[in-house]
Amino acid sequence: MIDYKKAGVNIDRANLFVKKIMPIAASTRSTNVLADIGPFAAFYSIKSFSYFKHPVLVSSTDGVGTKIKLCIQTGKLTVAGYDLVAMNVNDIMTTGARPLFFLDYFATSKLDIKQGEQIIKGIARGCRDSGMSLIGGETAELPGFYQERDFDLAGFALGIIDKSDIINGSNIKPKDLIIGLPSSGPHSNGYSLIRKLFTASEAQSARFKDILKPTKIYTKDILMLIGRGIKIKGMAHITGGGFYDNIERILPKGVCADLVKGSWPVQGVFKEIQARAGINDEKMYRTFNMGIGFILVLAEDEWPKINKIFKSLSQKAYLIGRIAKGKKEVRVSA
Repeated sequence: MIDYKKAGVNIDRANLFVKKIMPIAASTRSTNVLADIGPFAAFYSIKSFSYFKHPVLVSSTDGVGTKIKLCIQTGKLTVAGYDLVAMNVNDIMTTGARPLFFLDYFATSKLDIKQGEQIIKGIARGCRDSGMSLIGGETAELPGFYQERDFDLAGFALGIIDKSDIINGSNIKPKDLIIGLPSSGPHSNGYSLIRKLFTASEAQSARFKDILKPTKIYTKDILMLIGRGIKIKGMAHITGGGFYDNIERILPKGVCADLVKGSWPVQGVFKEIQARAGINDEKMYRTFNMGIGFILVLAEDEWPKINKIFKSLSQKAYLIGRIAKGKKEVRVSA
């Protein structure tokens, strides 16, 4: 006889895992979450946002990519969970929306409760840092699909904004400034290359500690600037595709973005990656964030205000380029 358990799926272990992570998820929840109403779905009340004239929901879905492999090899499982939230919420923030809630999908060959608990702790921490409630998720055992301790993650985030407040880059004009907010390292991009260049032990070393740093979440920074009346015209999350592909997505016709190398500090890990891989600058700036994880486009008179705000908080923001007339493209030059 062969039953479901012998086939590789342990329902009892999955139920125990759910019981263990419920308090972790509950620690992230706002009063908008209507708990214990539906056993198969989660409920989130938007009644408190009745002051919006035309409320619009903003959604995003993303994963962590092959950085997960390094997280497994080094035991940095909370980093994988945190990055899952960061990659999603940072995309939502490019619109100026307020994040509301998050759901996760965790798929593995054989559920390891301790492993799963660390991942969920990372997700919960990311949710708290971005002001989101972790309201649900799915855990799937897929024996024969993943090997040993391998797993994959997918995330789903939802935010809200008044239609009149949506930031989409449509009013970006020549002479506008491009402001860069620093990254914490490679974030969650370029790891198929990074894993070929660095061993797991190197990734854990003090010299290359940026490789396994969690992706920076920009929610508090962006909401703070908007709350202080800073008029942001466009924002881009620098992920896969680097500067070239991501900034181009927010440019209207008739303008280009000119970025100036050397106008911000580039972490040593990117220089090491380039040296080991032997690739040119263009490929580096198309693959990695090169020290800038998020960019803002705004009028010239807004820059002194932003600079003053960040300096007062002992944080950094860099003037890294300008908008000019031209074909819709991104140019990076010395």
